[in-house]
Amino acid sequence: MTSESNEFAPKGSPFEPVGADGVVRLSAFSTPIATLAGDRMAGNIRAMAQWCGDRGLLLSPHGKTTMAPSIWEQQLAAGAWAITVANPAQLRVARRAGIRRVIVANEFVDPTALRWVYAQHAADPDWRVICWVDSVAGVEAMAAQHDGTAPPIDVCIEVGALDARGGVRSEDEARRVAEAVAATPAVRLVGVAGYEGVVTHGADAAGLAEVSGYLRRLVSIHRRLADLYETDEVLISAGGSAYFDLVAAELGPEAGTQAGSSTLVVLRPGVYVTYDDGIYTQIAPQARGAGPQLVAAMHVWGRVLSRPQPDLALLDVGRRDISADEGMPVPQRVNRNGTWRPDTALNGAAVIDLNDQHTYLRLAPNSPIEVGDVVRLGLSHPCTTFDKWSTIPVIDDPDIPDPRVTEFIETYF
Repeated sequence: MTSESNEFAPKGSPFEPVGADGVVRLSAFSTPIATLAGDRMAGNIRAMAQWCGDRGLLLSPHGKTTMAPSIWEQQLAAGAWAITVANPAQLRVARRAGIRRVIVANEFVDPTALRWVYAQHAADPDWRVICWVDSVAGVEAMAAQHDGTAPPIDVCIEVGALDARGGVRSEDEARRVAEAVAATPAVRLVGVAGYEGVVTHGADAAGLAEVSGYLRRLVSIHRRLADLYETDEVLISAGGSAYFDLVAAELGPEAGTQAGSSTLVVLRPGVYVTYDDGIYTQIAPQARGAGPQLVAAMHVWGRVLSRPQPDLALLDVGRRDISADEGMPVPQRVNRNGTWRPDTALNGAAVIDLNDQHTYLRLAPNSPIEVGDVVRLGLSHPCTTFDKWSTIPVIDDPDIPDPRVTEFIETYF
């Protein structure tokens, strides 16, 4: 087992060689270090696949979460229908990784990238790309790069919300865009799509009602466009990692075959693969007794550099190493020389700020934490931790003080 090696060892590579027992352990790495718990991650992948399958839903995990083809392969092997990405660069990674069906959950108007996709389609007509459109101008931008011979790119009408991201704002607008799609051979209308996370970040009754209302509007537009679809296998797609239970409830009844046409309901969550210890424990389905039971599978480990005052410790983890866009990291356990300290060592502890390379850990003044101790940090919104690491060791068990490293995951952001 080796990580990708070169003259300049990538962040996330061990500093020390394999031990005498032939095993690499986490203690061979300097801090800070991000880790993935392999068994937990595999369990999450299986749980989500099973949950979708039991409800007749298809799963297209959002690959931008990890940008790790080896994780995508695990998701596809567990039954995922496709992999989702967000932009042309990510699509190219998916193409190189051999992903045969890719959703680009975004508008796609870049001329250079469009010419590349059409050329790839011409050379490999069975490679399928599905992207969003939300305007006649977007349709025209795609058509302008079509040479008249390549197969069309499949598109879904994106449905948006007021003051949110892209997407049509009305049924009439959706109809106009769909008619523009039907008028050109450059694109083919295959469905409707949206992202319910744009309407709220709340999980109270009012927030959940907003999400459900948005999803019902998505269904309404889907039905309004029925006569314009250019396929017998229509897609209706939504579902991030926070409200996919509501997506299943509102969109699920549309799945099936009617009048010779099949409707596929496709969910696109990403964070489920590692879950987290922060925001998703508050807003994801299992927080309200729904959805599969997921377990946090990603952590960052940092060392105490300084205890400059009784109620403060500085760790060697910063914004270049760990996410902080949807909540601060969560201090969980303390390791001293290969042994866990009592859980009481972190009583009342909280991360209060991050600099580029430092974490400010507020402590009880009598905390026994010392310079040199290693603190395991749980994450909030791990998507923006993955992109800080090109190499991530996979460990067998994060609850072991010095876990065994079983493999390395490479990311391609």
